[in-house]
Amino acid sequence: MPRTDTVTAEHAAGRTGRLRDDWALGYAIVLGLLIVSYGLCAVQPSTDPSPWAFLAMLATVAMVFHVTRARHLVQRVSWVVLSIAGASAVIATAFGIDGPVLAIPLSAASMIALLVAPWAIIAHQVTRRGLDLEALLAAITAYILVGMFFAFVYNLMSQISPLPIFGDEGTDSLGNQLFFSFTALTTTGYGNLVPVGTTAQAIAIAEGITGQFFLITAVARIMRGASAKRNPPTPA
Repeated sequence: MPRTDTVTAEHAAGRTGRLRDDWALGYAIVLGLLIVSYGLCAVQPSTDPSPWAFLAMLATVAMVFHVTRARHLVQRVSWVVLSIAGASAVIATAFGIDGPVLAIPLSAASMIALLVAPWAIIAHQVTRRGLDLEALLAAITAYILVGMFFAFVYNLMSQISPLPIFGDEGTDSLGNQLFFSFTALTTTGYGNLVPVGTTAQAIAIAEGITGQFFLITAVARIMRGASAKRNPPTPA
C-alpha cells in the first residue's frame, strides 16, 4: 500500500476513534440526564407528572438529537410539540395551575419525547459495527427510555380513566407506574401491582414482548460486535 494511502487510512481511523469517543461521552450525558428524569418521576406521590421532570426530559431529548444527528424533520416536529408542552408547563407552574389541565398535556408530551428518543438511538446504532462503550451505553439508554415510555402510557391512561390502573388494592402514582413498567419490561412480575382492565393488561403484555425483543436484539448486537473483534477485516 502506498504511503499516502496508509497515512489517509490512519487519519480516517483516528477520526473515527475520536467520533466514537465523542458519541460515548454524549450517551453518558444522556444516561445521566435520564437518571435525573427518572428520579424526579419516581418520587411523585400522585399520578400528576412533575413539570421539572418534564423539563429534564426535554434536556435529555435535546442531547439525544445532538448525539444521534437525528433528521431535521423529526427534530422540528418533535420540538414543536415538546416546546408547546414545555411552555405550558412553565406557565401553569408559575400561575399555580394543576390537575388534569396540566397533567394530561405533560403526560402526552412525555410519551412523545420518550418514544422519539429511543427510535433516534436505534436508528443511529442499527448500521454500526463493533462492540464498544458507545454501543453499551446506547443500548442501556434506549432500554430505559422504552421502560419510561410505557410508564407514561399507563400514566396517560390513569389521567383520562375514572378507574385507577391498579384497581383499589394498589396505590396509583407515577412512581408505582414506573416500577410496574420496568417489572413488565424485564418480565420480572413481582405481583404486588396488577393492572386491571383489558386495555392496561394488553399494554403490559405488549411491553413484556417489547422488552424481550429488545434484549434479543441487544444480544445479537453484542455477538456481532464480538465476532467483528475476533475476525478483523484483512487489508486488501
